[in-house]
Amino acid sequence: MNVKLRPEKYLKYLYLPNLFHSKRTKEILSVNPTVIPHREEAKEVIINIFDYDSQNVEEIKMCGVEDSFKYKGNGRVTWINIDGLRKADVEIVCNYYNIHPLLIEDILSINQRPKMDEAADNLFCLMNMLYFNDETKTVEQEQISVILGKDYVISFQEDVHRDVFTPLRDKLKMSTGTKIRQRGADYLCYSMLDLIVDNYFTVMEKLGDQIEDVEEEVMRGSTRQSLASINLLRKELIILKRNFSPVRDVINGLLRTESELIEDRTTKYYKDIYDHIIQAIDLSENYRDMMISMQDLYINNVNLKMNEVMKVMAIVTCLLAPPTVIGGIFGMNFQKIPFAGNYFGFIITVAVMLVIPIIMLWIFKKRGWF
Repeated sequence: MNVKLRPEKYLKYLYLPNLFHSKRTKEILSVNPTVIPHREEAKEVIINIFDYDSQNVEEIKMCGVEDSFKYKGNGRVTWINIDGLRKADVEIVCNYYNIHPLLIEDILSINQRPKMDEAADNLFCLMNMLYFNDETKTVEQEQISVILGKDYVISFQEDVHRDVFTPLRDKLKMSTGTKIRQRGADYLCYSMLDLIVDNYFTVMEKLGDQIEDVEEEVMRGSTRQSLASINLLRKELIILKRNFSPVRDVINGLLRTESELIEDRTTKYYKDIYDHIIQAIDLSENYRDMMISMQDLYINNVNLKMNEVMKVMAIVTCLLAPPTVIGGIFGMNFQKIPFAGNYFGFIITVAVMLVIPIIMLWIFKKRGWF
């Protein structure tokens, strides 16, 4: 059996900043809205279109964004999903669908705060899809922009290889009995936002498992590695908080809008998303409180270990004090010292040095000092 060793996995911990993931701190906190970051053009762009009504559904994969224009105003609901962002493609699509230039800037932005905006012909939502990386034990985020218009939904994603919409695609491919095939574009938009928020709970469950493991590690023995794990988890909770609170405002904005793009019968579904995001916020706060308590537990365990060490050292010092005093007295350079000429003087002195510490140990034990 060949086992591939990876020494770099462990050698990185010899450097303390790597142990506490200082690079991760920079990734989380290096957000400056006054600086326009440069977005690299996607090497690959995948365009998936679902065009459907209550009776029929058509799934098309395209290479050019211009090919999607023919589906506008065809009397059916159209979902245009663009994976991979290129400035030229985004501008072509947005100009054709009469989307405001400021919204185009938001779509092409990086590390944008989740937001909701309303224009004359469409509603715009910008959120982050969250994923949990099992290898690095970190939360990854992908920005997604959703535009709701009359009979169409356009979504722009950064990563062409993953998203959370697989259940939605499966429902669209099912028979005509599914509710999503009976409703309009506003219900499609609800389904997308609902899947994004529901996936937050999946991420939190995995973070919860990590918190349980770290808690057991701290209870067994507080080490520098357990402190690093606590520090890493607290950083990941910052990402959750940064996403959850703005999403609540996004859904609240959709509930309060007077746009005709969202039907009254669909509003109650958006209220369900609002309830879920509130629950997610409460759960993330509970996780945060647990991490604070765990850090306090770590500090208490470290202090307890130090107190135990100090207690042992104090007891040893106390036990050695009488023999030290006796040895010092009989070691003085006087001509006349009691028992100095006695044959049993040495034996008596050593016996006293042993008996006194034994008596002290008995007294300490009886008083419950250790």
